[in-house]
Amino acid sequence: MILATDLDGTFLGGSVQHKEHLYKTIRENDDFRLIFVTGRGVESVLPLLSDPVIPRPDYIICDVGATVLDGHTLRPVQPIQNNIELKWPGKKAVMEAVKNIKGIRLQQVPQQRRVSFFFDDERVKSHVSRLEDTLGCDIIFSAGKFLDVLPSSVNKGSTLRNLVDLLQVPQDKVLVAGDTLNDLSLYGRGFRGVIVGEAEEALTEAAQDLHDVYVADSAGAGGILEALHHFEPFRPFYKKMPENDIPETESDQLVMLYHRFPFETVEENGKKVRRAPKSPNGILPTLTSFFKTGRPGLWIAWQEAQKGQKQADNFHIDRELYPELEASPVMLEKEDIDIFYKLFSKEAFWPAIFSFIEKVQFNHEHWEHYLKVNRIFAEKAAAEAEPNAMVWIHDYNLWMVPGYLRQLRPDLKIGFFHHTAFPAANTFNIIPWRSEIIHSLLQCDYVSFHIPRYVENFVDVVKSMMPVKITEQENAAPRFLTYSCAMGTGVMTREIDTGRRKVRLGANPVGVHVDYIRELTEKPSVQALISQLKKPTTGKKTILSIERLDYVKGPLEKLKAFHQFLEQHPNMHGKVELINICTPPASGMKIYEQVQQEMEQLIGKINGQYSTIDWVPIHFFFRSFSFEEVLAYYAVADVAWITPLRDGLNLVAKEYVAVQGLNPDSAGVLVLSEFAGASVELPNAILTNPYDNVSMIDSLLEAISMNRAERQIRMKRLYQIVSHYNIEFWADEFMQELSRLHQEIPPPEVSLVKALENNLS
Repeated sequence: MILATDLDGTFLGGSVQHKEHLYKTIRENDDFRLIFVTGRGVESVLPLLSDPVIPRPDYIICDVGATVLDGHTLRPVQPIQNNIELKWPGKKAVMEAVKNIKGIRLQQVPQQRRVSFFFDDERVKSHVSRLEDTLGCDIIFSAGKFLDVLPSSVNKGSTLRNLVDLLQVPQDKVLVAGDTLNDLSLYGRGFRGVIVGEAEEALTEAAQDLHDVYVADSAGAGGILEALHHFEPFRPFYKKMPENDIPETESDQLVMLYHRFPFETVEENGKKVRRAPKSPNGILPTLTSFFKTGRPGLWIAWQEAQKGQKQADNFHIDRELYPELEASPVMLEKEDIDIFYKLFSKEAFWPAIFSFIEKVQFNHEHWEHYLKVNRIFAEKAAAEAEPNAMVWIHDYNLWMVPGYLRQLRPDLKIGFFHHTAFPAANTFNIIPWRSEIIHSLLQCDYVSFHIPRYVENFVDVVKSMMPVKITEQENAAPRFLTYSCAMGTGVMTREIDTGRRKVRLGANPVGVHVDYIRELTEKPSVQALISQLKKPTTGKKTILSIERLDYVKGPLEKLKAFHQFLEQHPNMHGKVELINICTPPASGMKIYEQVQQEMEQLIGKINGQYSTIDWVPIHFFFRSFSFEEVLAYYAVADVAWITPLRDGLNLVAKEYVAVQGLNPDSAGVLVLSEFAGASVELPNAILTNPYDNVSMIDSLLEAISMNRAERQIRMKRLYQIVSHYNIEFWADEFMQELSRLHQEIPPPEVSLVKALENNLS
């Protein structure tokens, strides 16, 4: 069968339950062809095509019948479109003809082969109608305030009739649906028709004598479902709505979707055992802390499967610490992991996220693989989450999960946190799958980023794809810097309305595990290491750089700036030294090999040029350090020189402050890139522009030359911020935002079953 339906008030109208049921019916039936028939222009229909909840139409008739497209290729359907084009005199001719008619206003909406106006004076009708013969066009009035000038004999119904004939579908296999007088032309053409509940009264009156037109009680999608049951040829497609067995009460269950589990699997005495990860990343222990009170939870992450292994049973992570938390593995073979994580995510999304568009590589086969993995994650969560549970999805690797999950489990509350940056619209939109990604994220109840700038970038991307209403904003100050740094913004959007759902937005920058850092730093072994490291640095200013090997971190730019610093300030020779700790990337990351080679060459050049018997300007370590070793270096560093070209946040800067702030006499100075997200949180850091060597050199010199009193007060203020907005604050703030959102599913005013009883009795 074919369902040819108007959009606003019809296919997109009605209760949430009715829409979900109708959309699921269409998606699950291969014999169900869908045609959108709308007064909208093409541009305003396009966002619907990427909405993961709305079925994609096979054909689109828009512009009140003046445009007809294949719903999958978006190419015009010929020869129908050419025949319409030949009848159209053009916008300029229409505007010239109506220029002297008062009381009409042009509708500023996307449109083709038609011109639409508002009118507020009934006398306009007689003036405009006289133009039909002059222009050779039809003029259609609707809703008592709209008029459309269209090619002669072109309307929704005529174009649909031509399309049905072209497809050679019997007319008794077509159901048309509408709700305004604008839809009248769909009826009386030999098709079955439904006028949905709450339709414009004028449409019902005009169609009352037409054959095979059913007037439904339920609004929107509910009315279409009624019609499927009412008309005998369509009853095989009708499925009774399931009883709503989802309880209204909220669930305490929290479902985490993360790229790894909060444990490491190691072999001890020939047995595989799980233990807490050695990584200094405080996020994992903080997230697991939500389950210490006995809260029911599910942690979904991927694990490497043995050849042919498809699934693994759930298991308790630690019954003693987290009695109700289970791990639910998504089993992926090594090749799947390499494509999903190491290749596609790092070659397509990573450089785009951080605005390195010259490094982007798009592979459409890998995109299909990415979709497959995201679908598996979503299906796992949908199958195992309790009714009305909360789901917390982490980072860009799982961008497409919300869209799949909302289809499968509309009852869930979905939150998403971006651990990376989020770029401006003109950068993000280079991604070929931008629309699919954004529409997936818009299925969330809450989407969170590190800082307000990323929120506004996200909103700009959304606005570039669809009309959206900003329903709530708040000032970024006083928590965040506004106009004094590169990543600042004065106002942050807190809620948007897409026309189909409202989405909450927020900035929740990750903090560091201050108590854990204090505990480790105060250990005798760490204090001994601090004393040991201080000996060779006596009399010199120690500049510390710690970063993962990644072009995003700007390691080459930093070395070039330091080289120029030594050239311009020979008086600093022998008085400063740069300790450069560069952590290797995960094995198999080929894209970073060239960066490593260039770094090693440049360091060799600088040390070869300036080293003396008792002084080496750069101490370079290309290996992983234990977190305790890193803390010791934080403690002895006079300056932390943290200058990424782009960074979602930068926890190294906060860790440095957390260590320095433990000692009231500490006088370390933080030099931080303006393009690190943390820059808008830490106003007492010295901000620098890593793209400008003058800025890099001047800021470094300022840090080295700053008097002790200023260094101490700056560090004191930074520590107050870092210790307050710690890792626990981040997690609690996000959960509070998600917890206070309720999935509102209002009951329909008239149940579908009751409506059928009324109309079929």
